[in-house]
Amino acid sequence: MSQSTASPKASHPRWLRLTHWLNALAVLVMVTSGWRIYNASPIFEFSFPKSITLGGWLGGALQWHFAAMWFLAINGVIYLIINLASGRLKRRFFPVSPKGVLHDLGAALRGKLGHADLSHYNQVQRVAYLFVMVDITMLVISGLVLWKSVQFPLLRELLGGYEGARRVHFFAMALLVAFVAVHLVMVALVPKTLLAMIVGRKEHV
Repeated sequence: MSQSTASPKASHPRWLRLTHWLNALAVLVMVTSGWRIYNASPIFEFSFPKSITLGGWLGGALQWHFAAMWFLAINGVIYLIINLASGRLKRRFFPVSPKGVLHDLGAALRGKLGHADLSHYNQVQRVAYLFVMVDITMLVISGLVLWKSVQFPLLRELLGGYEGARRVHFFAMALLVAFVAVHLVMVALVPKTLLAMIVGRKEHV
């Protein structure tokens, strides 16, 4: 008589870990080169220190920025397609409700939110990850308007013109940086999540 045993399954499959780190690299390049581009024509009365920008000069920053933009867009589309095709998007990111988010947020603030199963996202994580998907989409759309304004007249008008697109792009970037900062704090508080995203962690299912 044979006895069935549960087989271990990676909490973060290889494709997820790969797209995650490629996205992280693309975001780093886009943000730092974007700061250099911003400094060439600031929207507000401040500029970013040159030491934390990429490109050295405007032309170099633009080259880095456009290269990272396509890299981020293609990698993001691959990530989304796999999530949709595998059903992972529905399983991991839904359902979401205001009540559930407030409950999990309260538990997190009290230090009572469990992290035993890294394959399960709490509702705060679900909202954060769904938000960053939308935010990156807005970055790409507004970036297309800034790059090829004449070729995308409808998008330009929807974003309030060229200057409106600049502001949308800037605030989408700021929100992305804020997400990354919070994400890094959470990783520091739960270090095993970093190890799982590097090598994968086996969960018995």
